[in-house]
Amino acid sequence: MTEQLLTVRLHENDNVVTARVDILPETPIPGEHVVSRRRVPAGHKIAVQPIDAGAAIRKYDQIIGFASEDIAPGDHVHVQNVEMQDFSRDYAFGANAKPTVYVPETDRATFKGFVRDNGRAGTRNFIGVLSTVNCSATVAHFVADTFPAEELARFPNVDGIVALTHGTGCGMADHGDGFDALQRTLWGYARHPNFAGILMVGLGCEVNQIDFLLDAYQIKRGPHFQTLTMQGTGGTRKTVEAAQDIIRDMLPMANAQERQTVAAAHLSVALQCGGSDAYSGITANPALGAACDILVRHGGTGILAETPEIYGAEHLLTRRAVSREVGEKLIDRIQWWEDYCRRNGGEMNNNPSPGNKAGGLTTILEKSLGATAKGGTTNLTGVYRYAEQVTVPGFAFMDSPGYDPASVTGQVASGATIVCFTTGRGSCFGFKPAPSIKIATNTEMFRRMEEDMDVNTGMILDDGLSVDDMGQQIFDLFLRVASGEKTKSEALGFGNHEFTPWQIGAVM
Repeated sequence: MTEQLLTVRLHENDNVVTARVDILPETPIPGEHVVSRRRVPAGHKIAVQPIDAGAAIRKYDQIIGFASEDIAPGDHVHVQNVEMQDFSRDYAFGANAKPTVYVPETDRATFKGFVRDNGRAGTRNFIGVLSTVNCSATVAHFVADTFPAEELARFPNVDGIVALTHGTGCGMADHGDGFDALQRTLWGYARHPNFAGILMVGLGCEVNQIDFLLDAYQIKRGPHFQTLTMQGTGGTRKTVEAAQDIIRDMLPMANAQERQTVAAAHLSVALQCGGSDAYSGITANPALGAACDILVRHGGTGILAETPEIYGAEHLLTRRAVSREVGEKLIDRIQWWEDYCRRNGGEMNNNPSPGNKAGGLTTILEKSLGATAKGGTTNLTGVYRYAEQVTVPGFAFMDSPGYDPASVTGQVASGATIVCFTTGRGSCFGFKPAPSIKIATNTEMFRRMEEDMDVNTGMILDDGLSVDDMGQQIFDLFLRVASGEKTKSEALGFGNHEFTPWQIGAVM
């Protein structure tokens, strides 16, 4: 290890640097003219200037917290001497928005996808069994599990039958945020291009009635979308048998779908992170942001989410908004979350998690600044409610919790056909019907968990690979995965149990 690799400085105005390795006490920090005063774990911060109590701590040339006591040069800067305080942020709506330079249409990338009747293109070809309520969840799994591998092998163009079930749908108000979010989620999955067919199964007496959903979104039953209720069909056994007959009729239709060449403009990628560490904002998230920029220039869509995990960095997004209206929509969601936390006795800085803190992330401000990098640098074209359809191509934001399964459920409902998931601690994650690419922030974790990780962005620090070059590699992987290449999580069989609609409001 050469001395230049001991720390990383992210901006000349920062008063902290990040340790590349475990640094022992009394170690000179090259280029910073300070000596460590105590052990600093890899990924954690070292003060390179005196920081008075109450003064701002800066990383990325942004405020990540305030000193809770005097901090000397060489000190370990973390939860023991950093606190949150309120401070003003200049939203400067649209100040940094600029025209997007698109790749000429004749030169745009393509992939092999499944083109649906409505013109949308999927990256996978599943049949889904979707429960409207927890009461029908077991039956949905019974249905999906009764098709043996030998039978499905007769339909090589079908990626499988997946049951998507959840723990809500009744014991809830029949109006308001929670009900609306659940209906948007189910509608988004019912029309998702990664499904060749959907069977929706309800109990029959739940609050979340199938007919309410169909009426609200003008959904028509047909060969590719059918419904059953257990009470109306005659109970568990009869429902399972009826469902099997329906799916056996769907399988030949699904198998008749074949991949064909389509423009990368059809791609919509969920930009997600979990199990983050201090390297997330240095390697994986900026590299994914670079891939998102390429995708947008080819006419595609990147969807950032996790509103609590952009808190403190939202001003960087409002500056990229295509209009004041779009920027104000984002601030409206931030304010909703502040009120939501107050009403429920929580606080926005309840995040980072213990694992995030062990990886060197001290406050939600620091985590948010790194997480926001997943969105790249292009204009913010739209802000959407949870599970609302993303209708304008480009870089979009969808409101969601920071809890990964709930957040990704909303992104897929909004139209994402691929999930790209960065992780520093090592999240193991898949999400049917969308293939999930996992990106490691550091080489040590990638090597330890190589069976789960698709990409190692640790090469940015270890080998000097540029963020832009890594972004190009990730974009190229988007195209290969969209064309059918299996991700590590798909090969391991992940994705059957992560469907988690965001449950908002009282359980009655």
